[in-house]
Amino acid sequence: MGIAADIIVLIVTAFFCGLLMQRLRQPLILGYLLAGVILGPYTGGLTIVESHDIELLAEIGVALLLFALGLEFSLKDLKPVRYIALIGTPIQIILTIALGFGIGRLMGWSWLPSLWFGGLISLSSTMVILKTLMNQGWLGTLSSKVMIGMLIVQDLAVVPLMIILPQMNDPAAGLGTLGIAGIKAVLFLATMLLLGTKLLPILLRHIAKLGSRELFLLAITAIGLGVGYATYLVGLSFALGAFVAGMVLSESDYGHQALSDIIPLRDLFGLLFFASVGMLLDPMFLLDHLGQVLALVVLVCLGKGLIFGVLAWVFRYRNVIPLAVALGLFQIGEFSFVLARVGVSTGSIDHELFSLLLTVAVVTMVMTPLLSGQTARVYAWKKKWFRGETLELINFPDEGLRDHVVIVGGGRVGMQVASVLARLSTSFVLVELDQHRVDQARAAGYPVVYGDGSHEVVQEALSMGDASLLIVTTPGIVVARAIIEHACKVNKGIRVVSRIADPAFFVIFKELGVTDLVYPEFEASLEITRQALLHLRIPAPEIQRQTEAMRQHLLAPGLAESEEYRTLGQMRAAEQCFDLQWVRLEVKNKLLGRSIGEAEIRKATGASVVGIIRDGQLVPNPEVGFRFQLNDLVAIIGSAEAREHFHRFAERREHSDSKTPIFA
Repeated sequence: MGIAADIIVLIVTAFFCGLLMQRLRQPLILGYLLAGVILGPYTGGLTIVESHDIELLAEIGVALLLFALGLEFSLKDLKPVRYIALIGTPIQIILTIALGFGIGRLMGWSWLPSLWFGGLISLSSTMVILKTLMNQGWLGTLSSKVMIGMLIVQDLAVVPLMIILPQMNDPAAGLGTLGIAGIKAVLFLATMLLLGTKLLPILLRHIAKLGSRELFLLAITAIGLGVGYATYLVGLSFALGAFVAGMVLSESDYGHQALSDIIPLRDLFGLLFFASVGMLLDPMFLLDHLGQVLALVVLVCLGKGLIFGVLAWVFRYRNVIPLAVALGLFQIGEFSFVLARVGVSTGSIDHELFSLLLTVAVVTMVMTPLLSGQTARVYAWKKKWFRGETLELINFPDEGLRDHVVIVGGGRVGMQVASVLARLSTSFVLVELDQHRVDQARAAGYPVVYGDGSHEVVQEALSMGDASLLIVTTPGIVVARAIIEHACKVNKGIRVVSRIADPAFFVIFKELGVTDLVYPEFEASLEITRQALLHLRIPAPEIQRQTEAMRQHLLAPGLAESEEYRTLGQMRAAEQCFDLQWVRLEVKNKLLGRSIGEAEIRKATGASVVGIIRDGQLVPNPEVGFRFQLNDLVAIIGSAEAREHFHRFAERREHSDSKTPIFA
């Protein structure tokens, strides 16, 4: 079967290796790399025959990943990181080239291989970082935006590096070639921005109108890969073209749909990329040069990490960001393999240096998810041992905090709660670890602390001992548990309201003594069920019985001993017994012009008027002298018989089948 058999074997092997890594709680990309090593030409046994063809398919994986990155990318996202991306990244590349040159000379290499080594290690891995950030849930944070912004500029720098490095033996001739490539890049970008932003959305709009999801998927794949291939034909990077195509489409109305459709294809070809990298690793070469490889890994990781961390600090990023950037971008990137092949073909570097670089690069890629995942732990250790570093307290009242609400998490949920408390003039404080969300809270004028709410020093800044209520909006059970445990130690009387991500966690919250829990997905399902039954004209009491039965079935077993929860259920049932309904007063209604007292509604029907909406304004509990007007929305409560009497009394029976808005 040729390459088809190779792909089948590779996918099956990657599946089992990925399953193993999942059981070991490690990133899946390590499983893909392991599959490549197992099936590579250096390990014996079952071997991929057409490994070169797999490498060619892997280039599609890189292009699709950057295409998807372009779909997620917006120039607005670069705004908070534009200086470090556009100015800091070129500085980083120059400093890393100097680092590599120094390492090469230390290893006894001549100046040209040393310079090439510096250029090769100056690039970090977009593929590895994106997958790592996705798996860790860090995408969208300011740290991730700093990393992605720098990676984008690094990817753009691949083209001039591919031109400059081979020309180092004759720099004068290389300047002309570089100028031509620069002109090509400018023309391509200008064409895509001027024509692509107009033509591609029109094409997608036409495809979307056809109503075929298969055609839509085919269209976006053709756009991403087609534009990438066009850039390759004019002498630019295939992956760069795919990224620009995605960035152009991201500004259209179909960007989100295109992204959701392309993700499975991206992940499948991404598997091929990581496996192809693993196939290049020769375990025997690693063993024979173990000391040299380890020395280079240590020097590269420490050197690059220090450069990235210091640059982030110099560009005024504080707290966890320099550490996250240093532990995220220290590895050698996939485009270094492309550059290395160019170096071999031009005779600038020999095959031994190529194998050495390849081994070091693969080792650093493998280390990335492991080290990056320790960011929060290392930062917590730093905060513990360097207590002299004061926390940033933003918008705090001069008199301090007391009997306040602590909101852990400044995402959509936390900000909504904060906005309501602010309108009610209730004292509260937010705590958030994402700098971007901290900036949003700062702009809104909310008191906020940057930090991890589970840490003792952060809880001291939050005045947790004087708080009256703790609201935990973070879905992670480990983080939520640590926050609640620390809070209850310093404030035994604090009440807790927490988000729960899975009903299986009820036991954990029960052990913590927390019974006020919100399960967002379940609450959404209840509301959808209620709305559907209303449209089916099911009586409101029956709707209440059905939804309350759902609530009891899912939630009550986990909180069976909670008297408050049982009372809350009884209150909901009693509330629905009133069966509040809204009735619009139309032209033929006899209540028009009469007051509530004159109509004697309660005496005549048994129903009570508890509210009226007029011109968009709610009048709760209107006085007996309130007079009805045309198009008033009248809220009545009472038994089914009383509501029927009300309709007869107001001569509204002929409208009983109309589409009058009635809400239970």
